[in-house]
Amino acid sequence: MSEDDERQQSPPSDLEFVSNKARNCNATGSGSGHPEFQSTYPDQVLENVLENVLHFLTSRRDRNAASLVCKSWYRVEALTRSELFIGNCYAVSPGRATARFTRVKALHLKGKPRFADFNLMPPDWGAHFNPWALAMAKAYPWLEKVHLKRMSVTDDDLATLAELFLGFKELVLVCCDGFGTSGLAIFVSKCRQLKVLDLIESEVSDDETDWISCFPEGESNLESLIFDCVECHINFEALDRLVARSPSLKKLKLNRYVSIGQLYRLMVRAPQLTHLGTGSFSPSDIAGQGDQEPDYVAAFAACRSLVCLSGFREIIPDYLPAIYPVCANLTSLNFSYANITADQLKPIISKCHKLQTFWVLDSICDEGLQAVAATCKDLRELCVFPVDPREDNDGPVSEVGLQAISEGCRKLQSILYFCQRMTNAAVIAMSKNCPDLVVFRLCIMGRHRPDPVTGEPMDDGFGAIVMNCKKLTRLAVSGLLTDKAFDYIGRHGKLVCTLSVAFAGDSDMALKYVLEGCPQLQKLEIRDSPFGDAALRSGLHHYYNMRFLWMSSCRLTRHGCQEIARAMPRLVVEVIRSADEEEMDDVVGTLYMYRSLEGPRTDAPKFVTIL
Repeated sequence: MSEDDERQQSPPSDLEFVSNKARNCNATGSGSGHPEFQSTYPDQVLENVLENVLHFLTSRRDRNAASLVCKSWYRVEALTRSELFIGNCYAVSPGRATARFTRVKALHLKGKPRFADFNLMPPDWGAHFNPWALAMAKAYPWLEKVHLKRMSVTDDDLATLAELFLGFKELVLVCCDGFGTSGLAIFVSKCRQLKVLDLIESEVSDDETDWISCFPEGESNLESLIFDCVECHINFEALDRLVARSPSLKKLKLNRYVSIGQLYRLMVRAPQLTHLGTGSFSPSDIAGQGDQEPDYVAAFAACRSLVCLSGFREIIPDYLPAIYPVCANLTSLNFSYANITADQLKPIISKCHKLQTFWVLDSICDEGLQAVAATCKDLRELCVFPVDPREDNDGPVSEVGLQAISEGCRKLQSILYFCQRMTNAAVIAMSKNCPDLVVFRLCIMGRHRPDPVTGEPMDDGFGAIVMNCKKLTRLAVSGLLTDKAFDYIGRHGKLVCTLSVAFAGDSDMALKYVLEGCPQLQKLEIRDSPFGDAALRSGLHHYYNMRFLWMSSCRLTRHGCQEIARAMPRLVVEVIRSADEEEMDDVVGTLYMYRSLEGPRTDAPKFVTIL
């Protein structure tokens, strides 16, 4: 029985119960002849009132703060929390989490650190979902939602979710691995109330199992189905039938094995879609030469609710005019798989006046970014990815595109920008033109590259970002940077929570500036920088407040890491080698440190040494 059901079946309501207690408290005579009112259960009354108040707190930060007020608030906050977020699966054990929070209906759980996405962490490092699945099966049989990120999930785990949580409704797997199409088949066949199945950038093995046809027959409750990362053929006829019997479906993102002709059939079935991933956006290889092509323009025009468009996995640009009818309503457009030119982009972007989120490849060049700046005045998030990420490549986007965006898109809040060259002047201009920036991630792919105009380091550019963007919480730095840049970050980046550093800094002082100057720092990722044991020791006062610290290919020694482990027993200090690397005496290739209530984990592989 869910928490909401319990409240509905216990008349009168909690709030009414408090009022009745106040009215029916004992009246006893007193020497003065006036009745003396006393509450029989004052603590219970307080907790009932508090429980009703805490139900209105949805922010994790607010709830965490409320739980620290006193023991009573700690207890009641745990009883009223229905959604549990754990940013590191090793920070707390499943048993401890389920013992404290007893009414959870939704779990958000993260595993490996972000650098695992760049092959900087050996396979089979850990972050297994299995112990969490088993613990939740006992503690939360009413569980409805699970969101996992960078976790190792097996087919058996998917079977556990499907078989032991009878009311399960929502599964989101982001950057996860370990499972295949046979596990998906078991999962979807038994989750009869499933509303959301989102597989996002996850590795799904092809077990040659037709998982799409395993959804139960009859009308489906599906509201979101995302499988664009699944690299295998699907049973399209089964998918077509599934979409047809899913009247509530709003989000559908297809993999590259779905042709534009098949996309047309699905759009005709589901004109109510708000989010669409188009699949390949090219015709099938088996399409007949004489076949008349469907009216793709009419299909898009019929989808009047469409606000988010992505996919374009194997795009043929000649089909792009088909999306013209929906451009005026789009708030999100993702071309990060579409290798298109500025000339192909311009007719589309000129119609996207409402666009707030735009992901694109650098194939559009500075000219394409200038077109974006001219039209998308409400843009809040921009990501520009490289077609060719090699360091020695001549990048097609530069400071010219960044300057244009900063001048034309002044509401910008988040930017990820890959390029081969950048100037301080362009970054300073962005800091002044876009003061609402919360996320600034500039990735100059060539190592130690200075301002190409002045030959100076990029210190002043990043310094301007942290000085002028007062809301900044996430920062990624690159290019030629001296300790001066980190001094700026330490003095002005008071809200920075996540900092990513690569090939930067002169000495240990750079890291010391950051660790001593950024009180909100939660996640610190560093690679290939000249920081050693002295820099590591400078953060002793702050590590318990951080979620993690990652350092790879720096100048750390085993002795220095051991000092941290001795000084901070509630910090887990992992030294990681590649799976085939022999352990060396005092050289640390990769250090991963995180706080934990449980101490060292028990599932560490042989290439991980916990100090």
